[in-house]
Amino acid sequence: MSATTFSPADISAADAKADGRIPLRGHLRHTGALVRRNLLWIRQDPESMFDALLMPVVFTLLFVYVFGGSIGQALGGGQDGYVQYVIPGMIAMMSMTLSQGVGTGFSQDFNSGVMDRFRSLPIGRGSVLFAKVSVELVRMLFATTVLMIVAVLVGFDINSWPGLFAAVGLAAVFASSIMWVFLTLGVILKNAQSVQAMGFLVLFPLQFGSSIFAPTASMPGWLQAFTDYNPLSTLADAARGLMVGGPVAHDLWVTLGWSVAITAVMAPVAIHKFRTKS
Repeated sequence: MSATTFSPADISAADAKADGRIPLRGHLRHTGALVRRNLLWIRQDPESMFDALLMPVVFTLLFVYVFGGSIGQALGGGQDGYVQYVIPGMIAMMSMTLSQGVGTGFSQDFNSGVMDRFRSLPIGRGSVLFAKVSVELVRMLFATTVLMIVAVLVGFDINSWPGLFAAVGLAAVFASSIMWVFLTLGVILKNAQSVQAMGFLVLFPLQFGSSIFAPTASMPGWLQAFTDYNPLSTLADAARGLMVGGPVAHDLWVTLGWSVAITAVMAPVAIHKFRTKS
């Protein structure tokens, strides 16, 4: 008797059919169980939180005390004025930088065989990815809390607590959309180093070609055109308006539009790639 072989397309169809038989409550239960598993893994490996702990401290001190004097003077408020300018931008930066971790972690799980085990279980395939996104959002919120503690210590004035919570919520929405991009990279690239390298190529121009660290008015015209369409600029400006004061509506809606569009395109791609990865 000949052995039966299955193509990736057959496996994908079987996974989709299995997912269709799982009710919404089942998907939520699976996601919750996987979130708990990932949180327990962090407790067993606390070093995985070092980036979320140290990154906001290092970047805040670096930009406030190294660049704050010169850029703050250009803004007309000195170092104290720069603190009020850069901290909302740092919240936007955290949302993007820490999103990369979901891709590298996903790739490591594939190479260690963990994902093969998950795909052999009768659970919704999307639940695995949603759990990863949820835990990375927890890490981002932890990093943001550390950031705000350091920000207050270096002189940031919290003028509006509702505005602060709204800015963090907006950053979380945008971060969740970017995580689907890195989840896709984590599936299609061979190792975590490749995901990290590709992430750097994406993050570096988006972060520094934005209004996160400095106003864009002094930038060359071609770079200003890029920053106008850069979602990190609109996120930083919206957070700045919510936390410090200023126009909010346009940047808020543009950021939400980017978030919805990225999620609508990349979430189905990531789930499909996860199902069909051989």
